[in-house]
Amino acid sequence: MQKKWLIVITCLIIGAILCAGCTQQAVQDEKVGVAKSDSSTSGYKTVVDSRGVAVKVPTDIKRVVTISDGLVEGAMIRFGVQDTLVGVGSSCIQRNFSYVFPSVKGKNVTYVRGMNPVLYLDPGIGTLPRIGESSVALNYETLAGLKPDVVILRLGDCTLRYPDDENVKKSISTIESLNIPLVVTYGPNAYKTATVSGITDEIRILGEVFGKETEARKMSNYLEDQVNQIKQRTRDIPDAQKPSVLILGLSPTARSQGGAGQVFGRGTIESFFIEDLVNAKNSYNEEAATFKTLSAEQILANNPDKIVLCTANGYHPPMELYEAPYYQNLQELSAVKNKQVSALPWTPCNCGKRLEYPIDVMVIAKTAYPDKFADVELSEWLLQFYENLYGVDDATAKELRSVQWMDWTVKS
Repeated sequence: MQKKWLIVITCLIIGAILCAGCTQQAVQDEKVGVAKSDSSTSGYKTVVDSRGVAVKVPTDIKRVVTISDGLVEGAMIRFGVQDTLVGVGSSCIQRNFSYVFPSVKGKNVTYVRGMNPVLYLDPGIGTLPRIGESSVALNYETLAGLKPDVVILRLGDCTLRYPDDENVKKSISTIESLNIPLVVTYGPNAYKTATVSGITDEIRILGEVFGKETEARKMSNYLEDQVNQIKQRTRDIPDAQKPSVLILGLSPTARSQGGAGQVFGRGTIESFFIEDLVNAKNSYNEEAATFKTLSAEQILANNPDKIVLCTANGYHPPMELYEAPYYQNLQELSAVKNKQVSALPWTPCNCGKRLEYPIDVMVIAKTAYPDKFADVELSEWLLQFYENLYGVDDATAKELRSVQWMDWTVKS
């Protein structure tokens, strides 16, 4: 009898240890945001989003609405689940764009067929119902009518930007009141300090939502590897040899307000690219975490060694800074006189960086340190990047390079 009781007690102790181990593992999984099956409701799993909120989503997702400027949709295309997309939240991923500016040489310069890469990869995106737009309230009636299995909202993009904004809070609570699963990811602008680690976390979350964890890990590892290779080349450059780099947005809005362009302070993702990844100096270091419109006089006083033009209410190539009549007052800039001006890809709605962010880093790096990146032929590097990121062939990669208006990298 005593032996029987010993056996029973031993079994109970072992069972308690195993149960505690399972509980501890479940807690640990929840802390790191591991997607897990929900045993209480068959056909669902739980994903912890960027807010730390555990969201129950179907394991077999058939209808998705996104509120994003391209990152979420790009990941869905790479995962092969773009056919589940039934509604979007921004025209920035649906439109073809053109840009025209005058030249002192007597004729206009025109760029056509610019678009978000996701629109070229999936033209059907252009015809989907749209539930939102920058600075415009979401259309909740349209959203509810689409009957999505899940809504994926990226904060930090142009439609909804900052977690503490009252409009953002209202939008989130309203969507959740419709009893639609809402997964929220944070782009770089949604954090107080902008880094690319948040993009890695976003990709992981999206992989969990769609059951594509392996693909998500490969994608984020590839993107991180691209910028780490750049960082390794420049990490030992001493401060005295670092050039000053100004990210300049030649925005028509800035000109209409009496300024010459927009610049980006040290708390922005643009500054993170310059200082933390490329190891150069952000020429504009007076503002902590935002962009600011400067006059021509202020930009001349700043006088950076290098200038990188970005999307700012339109695409802006070096030729515009060199030849547009309204920028002749900036011709005394050292970067202009020395032809040290380059341009980032056309990125409609450039409020937050997307999957193509390593292109920005490479352009800044080649501009800041042309000797250290002399072996990188940017036109060919771009093709390899698109092919690896989206799994496309060479012809499609060339089209992506073209719609982002990066054909200037091809030597004539």
